[in-house]
Amino acid sequence: MARVVESAILDVPVEEAWRWLRDFNSHRLWHPAIAASRIEDDAPPDGVGAVRTFSLRSGGELREQLLRLDDEARELSYCLIDSPIPLHDYVATIRLRPVTDDGRTFWQWESEFAPPPERRRELCALVAEDIYKAGMKALERFIRENAVVKIGRDHAEPKPGDRGMPQPTPPAHHDRDLSGRDTGTGPSLPARAIMMDRYGGPEVLVERQVTVPPPGMGEVRIRQSHVGVNFIDVYCRSGYFNLVTPPGIPGMEAAGEVESVGAGVTHLRAGDRVAYACAPTGSYASLRTMKADLVVRLPDRLTNRQAAAGLLKGVTAGFLLHDVHAVRAGETVVVHAAAGGAGSLLTQWASSLGAHVIATVSSPAKAEVAWANGAREVVIGRGAAFVERVLELTGGEGADVIYDAVGRDSFRASLDALAIRGHLVSYGQASGDIGAVEIGPLASKSVTLSRPNYGHFTRDRAMMQMQAERLFEAVGSGRITIAEPTVRSLGEAARVHAELESGATTGAIVLAT
Repeated sequence: MARVVESAILDVPVEEAWRWLRDFNSHRLWHPAIAASRIEDDAPPDGVGAVRTFSLRSGGELREQLLRLDDEARELSYCLIDSPIPLHDYVATIRLRPVTDDGRTFWQWESEFAPPPERRRELCALVAEDIYKAGMKALERFIRENAVVKIGRDHAEPKPGDRGMPQPTPPAHHDRDLSGRDTGTGPSLPARAIMMDRYGGPEVLVERQVTVPPPGMGEVRIRQSHVGVNFIDVYCRSGYFNLVTPPGIPGMEAAGEVESVGAGVTHLRAGDRVAYACAPTGSYASLRTMKADLVVRLPDRLTNRQAAAGLLKGVTAGFLLHDVHAVRAGETVVVHAAAGGAGSLLTQWASSLGAHVIATVSSPAKAEVAWANGAREVVIGRGAAFVERVLELTGGEGADVIYDAVGRDSFRASLDALAIRGHLVSYGQASGDIGAVEIGPLASKSVTLSRPNYGHFTRDRAMMQMQAERLFEAVGSGRITIAEPTVRSLGEAARVHAELESGATTGAIVLAT
């Protein structure tokens, strides 16, 4: 058996050193040899028996198991389970002791293992130099550089291993993001994220730990407190929209606080409360780096929860009512799914513009929501009875514009309920694809049919800022109210998707990270 013993005096308090070492997964933050790491089966990172799987920056994946942890003695032992390096029967022990009176720490790191005889000297040097000595120096530097940890205003102070909590900045290193993009030099941070490894039902959404790169030129890193859930996320998850390439992270909306800014960013700074609602996807995470041009600063009157619930839906309502079809006072406007997130805002905003809003919903309970949002009339259902009611309410003329996010189940009825030169705005398809449409019959009423794409109305900083400011003005003037959303945890994303698809939800839902 080979035995390697290294020791060092760290110029940090023993309590702080032990605070990090007792977290069996904290080495991903400070050890220069570790590229990524996770605790298997969501076990606590300081629980005896916990298994960590990690990859080395030099290549290769290893698995280690925590065998013993003694807080009073400040000692822990672990063994190597799987490794591409022939360190057979490897068992290591870490011991910390305070150095009398001067606030420093004595660290001893030792191990025994059975290497191949011809590689004994090589492997002993590797363990001593690349693992032990390098790790001791890196942890001391990490603790000293992060003696003061900035906490986002929506979070409590973190402890190592707390899921979803902000983590201190690790030593700078060269890193890449999930797409393989070179991010340059800077600290990467761990985060919780909802990943999809394949297209499919809600069950493909699984919580994982990821590493988030530092902001590059023109980018910001956001510590996200709330993530918006929208039906477009369902399309991405199912593969109907190929905006997410598995393995990937869905979501297009979130709110939080700027954690750091990259070079060239002048309109945002660390500590700003911000939100975004745009491609690229990837918002289902507790931390994210993205282009600063797509991020807007939030006014004080909007909470993070409201912003995550209402920015995408509110911007959508804004361009549907002003850019796709400029609603005028006195027009008859039909809003399908009027008790949903976007439908609620469309109903409020169109009513405030002086339109006569006819809302459609699927239940009496949802009808109450539509009435409260200012609808002149509410119809339960979207079939033939809906068409008859619209024609009755308009003296046989039909609606000037119909906003339809339902799709297959309402499309034909919507066409029948339109007035001559009426406008059908199909901006979603919650019930399914409308299929192929023959345009010839539209001439019978000179109907206009629109299928707007959100990205075409928010494609650059100027457009996104204009849309956001229009929304914020509508909120500030009282034209619309973004209601407090239903708040669920990030880990419940799959369940929320199932409820959203079943039509069981009312209003907006956000995921708290």
